Amino acid sequence: MRTTQAQHRLSWGLAAFGALLGSSSAALAAGIGQPEPWQMSRQVPVTAEAVDLLNFEHGLHWLAFAISVFVLGLILYCIFKFSEKANPTPSRTTHNTMIEVAWTIIPVLILVAVAIPSFRTLRTQLSDPKADVVVKVVGHAWYWSYVYPAEGDKGGFTFDANVDEEQQPKLLATDNDMVVPVGKVVKVQVTSEDVIHSWAIPSFGGKIDAIPGRLNQWWFKADREGTYHGQCSELCGARHAYMPITVRVVSEQAYAEWLTEAKTKYAAIDNGARLADAR
Repeated sequence: MRTTQAQHRLSWGLAAFGALLGSSSAALAAGIGQPEPWQMSRQVPVTAEAVDLLNFEHGLHWLAFAISVFVLGLILYCIFKFSEKANPTPSRTTHNTMIEVAWTIIPVLILVAVAIPSFRTLRTQLSDPKADVVVKVVGHAWYWSYVYPAEGDKGGFTFDANVDEEQQPKLLATDNDMVVPVGKVVKVQVTSEDVIHSWAIPSFGGKIDAIPGRLNQWWFKADREGTYHGQCSELCGARHAYMPITVRVVSEQAYAEWLTEAKTKYAAIDNGARLADAR
């Protein structure tokens, strides 16, 4: 009887462990453009910079795991090797030159190994490629404004984007979306009119502060069409949680059509908005 119960417990335990592994695998498969329930990893990257960040993060996790296992091994080795039972007469060694050199040099080498890909990724993020599209983003309490500069007969309009609580995903959808073409360098000039906000799109691997009186700049080039969501990532006030960001990445033809429609839909400002030179 006890054997049967033990077998049942083992079966249930294995089933629960399998379910845990399955749910973990599903959680690691992050969503595209928006978070997923029980998600553990980053969202699926759609820019080269976001891919670099994801790979760098995974590399750091494996490095931290290896260091943790190594330290655990040293602790267990010391526990058994230098226990009172194994060493009734304790060693009185006070210095070991080789060990002291090793625990100084090895951490330095680890930091150098981490710094190289880190600086490479940072250099890419801070590079200044020629822009195909420029959009000015202005943070308000608590919504975003998007300004498209006039380029010939295109652009020259602005619009506000507020949270649309009737759409899905909940608290991530907006009534008006920022629209950009796929495969093009998009420069985003970000500022604020009141308090500090932060414009962030996880799938693009980007986050930049919107600071009153200052114009910050960031760029991305999405390689996949779709709708991507983000949020203000700086605690900015009572309705901070109701300040979502939605970016639609479309084909060049669809983008040209949208520019024509948007110019009619949104009122022009000052005969075409003026932006800082980002070319």
